[in-house]
Amino acid sequence: MTDEQWGAAVRLLWGPPATPARGPKRGLTLEGIAGAGVAVADAEGLGGVSMQRVAGELAVTKMALYRYVPGKAELVSLMVEAAIPDPGVVDAAWARVAEAEGWRGRLRAWARELLAGFRGHPWLLEATVGARVMGPREVGWMERALAALDGCGLTGAEAMDAVVLLAGHVRGIAEQERAAGAGAGAAGAGPDAQLVAVMGELMRTHGEQFPALGAALASVGEHGGQDQALEFGLERILDGLGLLVARRVGGAER
Repeated sequence: MTDEQWGAAVRLLWGPPATPARGPKRGLTLEGIAGAGVAVADAEGLGGVSMQRVAGELAVTKMALYRYVPGKAELVSLMVEAAIPDPGVVDAAWARVAEAEGWRGRLRAWARELLAGFRGHPWLLEATVGARVMGPREVGWMERALAALDGCGLTGAEAMDAVVLLAGHVRGIAEQERAAGAGAGAAGAGPDAQLVAVMGELMRTHGEQFPALGAALASVGEHGGQDQALEFGLERILDGLGLLVARRVGGAER
């Protein structure tokens, strides 16, 4: 983003409700504009979004749209804010977490809800990278994760890094699902099962060159365990954080 785009995005996401920069009022709202953009991105991906296309969806001219939104970069910022689930879903999930699960249960619920958000709008993975302005909803997700670690004895930098680590794991799983066409609600095997199937076929003809891999795949076939990458990685991250928390608070992980 340029400095001008950055400033415009801040005003759109954090300022008071916008009015047209010039010309007569056309009855558009930022919420309606963002919703139209989200609908296009959900159907065609982020590449299908343009000012012209969104204007067409709203039955207005592109110039009318520019009176509210300066350009595509700012439009995408609005779309992200509209598509990311309200962080209140985390609060609701936390209400179902047993007190004994403590910070681990809260972060586990946070990660699962974040993945659900990416599954609902896979283009968010592309739209939420790089230096950009985040809106109240997106910042709210970071706030919830940091709040889950409150009282764990971590420094601010450690807590922030922990959140980045968890988010990175969730994003990685979402990217795999997107590439495999196996998002939430999709029919067919998940990405791990697809990989096992493909690699299993290779092992049948080249297994002698890769004995460790062949043995691992055979174990999966016998005992199951595929498509558990989210939970496995999440638990290992939480295990590592647990060791750090234990050192900080004298042995109590909660």
